[in-house]
Amino acid sequence: MMNTYEIIKKKRDGFQLTTDEIEFLIHGLMTGEISDYQISAFLMAVYFQGMSPRECVDLTMSMAASGDIVDLSDIKGFKVDKHSTGGVGDTTTLVLAPLVAACGGIVPKMSGRELGHTGGTIDKLESIPGMQVELSKEKFVEIVNRNHVCIIAQTARLAPADKRIYALRNVTATVDSIPLIASSIMSKKLAAGADGIVLDVKTGTGAFMPRYEDSLELAKTMVEIGEGAGKRMVAVITSMEQPLGYAVGNAVEVKEAIDTLNGIGPEDLQELVMELGSNMLLISGVAATRKKAFDLLQAGIRSRKGIAKFKRLIALQGGDDRAVDDIKRLPQPRMEMEIESRVSGYVESIDALEVGLASKALGAGRHTKDDPVDPSVGIILKKKVGDRVEKGEPLAVFHTDGDRKKTEPAKEKFLNAYTIGEKQVQPPRLFYARVTKGGVEEL
Repeated sequence: MMNTYEIIKKKRDGFQLTTDEIEFLIHGLMTGEISDYQISAFLMAVYFQGMSPRECVDLTMSMAASGDIVDLSDIKGFKVDKHSTGGVGDTTTLVLAPLVAACGGIVPKMSGRELGHTGGTIDKLESIPGMQVELSKEKFVEIVNRNHVCIIAQTARLAPADKRIYALRNVTATVDSIPLIASSIMSKKLAAGADGIVLDVKTGTGAFMPRYEDSLELAKTMVEIGEGAGKRMVAVITSMEQPLGYAVGNAVEVKEAIDTLNGIGPEDLQELVMELGSNMLLISGVAATRKKAFDLLQAGIRSRKGIAKFKRLIALQGGDDRAVDDIKRLPQPRMEMEIESRVSGYVESIDALEVGLASKALGAGRHTKDDPVDPSVGIILKKKVGDRVEKGEPLAVFHTDGDRKKTEPAKEKFLNAYTIGEKQVQPPRLFYARVTKGGVEEL
């Protein structure tokens, strides 16, 4: 019979745990047979001693098996998913999922809500009137088979052990452990049932992993876990040194996604969609080379197949697809407010974290889990890194409800996010590396 004390001691002393020992701990956590304080001790041991690739796979699979494993076998073809570790203005999924589907990929997507300073894809989608994101598995499968794409909210029954473990990590100073972060993310991704996963691992001030070295280690670990579980994996490490695109919020990001599918979106968002989308088409087997994948994606925008796919996605999920052609059908702010620069010069840096928190202060995010989100509020940037700005010229436009108790703190937070100096600087690089089972390729 296994002994919890001995398993904790074994990991504390730097030895690898067996598959059975890891399963024993997760099972005991879920049944209540193992106390929270013992699991906390195990987490601290992992924090200091790390885990081998095989242990990471075992921990991930045990957490995934603690709840529902979504069976997508009724969906025909190779199913590909995309996951971002979270950023500010990260509208990517709203463009990427329908565009990849329009090019022949199959994208059954389960997404999350806002987390910390980063927006959630589900919150953004819900700003479209009538949009349904809570669907039965049967309806989800039916829509994917009809349209090759569907985006729904992930169920609470997806990897419930991860939720329990994260709550303990949050109060025991073990959040920033690469094996625990990777297992947390991948347990939900593997439970969601896709055959291949493309990971967008953010690095920089607006990312959960600000240091590139940590982002690289996380990417490698997640790729190892996915490949070890029989999935085709690619991770791309991308910059979150400034917000992606120009829109930060919910309805404003939906509009930016529509612009991008129409071929007039921000350059950095377009480039990111092309990079991630090409990898999704490659691992799906839709395209044989990266160039062919790029060509397919560009043709999907030029031919308007991508925007048509997005409209159909909205309609099939109960939303008002007329909003794609008439933006006024999206939630509108009570007022718009220009945020003027206090000095002249060049934008040297933008703290994406602070911009995300400013948007949240306006009401685009939650302070407690039960808070409502105001889909109409947000921020439209007018200046990004490298741009010239004159004193009194707008750095951004706030979409607000007019409440000064929200706008004043948000304004101060936003202005403090900008560093303006005398010398023009180059915008931060967008791509750092691509990680596959074959190794790391610098981009």
